[in-house]
Amino acid sequence: MPAEGLTALQSGFGAKETMDRMAEAVTAKGMTVFARVDHAAGAAAVGMALRPTELLIFGNAKAGTPLMQDEQAIGIDLPLKALVYEDAAGTVWLAYIDPRLLARRYGLGAAVAPQVEAMAAALAAVAAAAMTAAR
Repeated sequence: MPAEGLTALQSGFGAKETMDRMAEAVTAKGMTVFARVDHAAGAAAVGMALRPTELLIFGNAKAGTPLMQDEQAIGIDLPLKALVYEDAAGTVWLAYIDPRLLARRYGLGAAVAPQVEAMAAALAAVAAAAMTAAR
C-alpha cells in the first residue's frame, strides 16, 4: 500500500527501462536530472540483496525556487524525486510524491499555488510519458 501522497504507477517495462524512460521524459520536459541513485547496487556493494530499486533526483530551479522562497524548509524535499522499484511479485512501479502534498506539509501560501499545480502537472506528464509505448 502506497504511503500518503505517494503516486505509484504500474509499469509495463522492466525497472531499468522504466527509469531510463523517466530520465528521458524529465530531460525532454526541460528539467535537469541531478542524480540517479541505484539502491540495489549499493546493497550489493555491502553484500546484501535488494530487488531493483533506483531513485531519480530532478527538477527545475524556476519551479522550485518560488516554493523555497515561500518556505525554505521545503528544500529538504526538493528537487523532486521518482522511485522505480520491482516488488516481490516482479511488478515494476514508478512512484513519486505529489507536490500538492508537499505544499500542504510545509504550509505553502496561496501565492505559490499556481507553481505547485504546474509542478504537479509536469510531474504527472513526465511519469505518463515514461509509461507510454512510443519512444
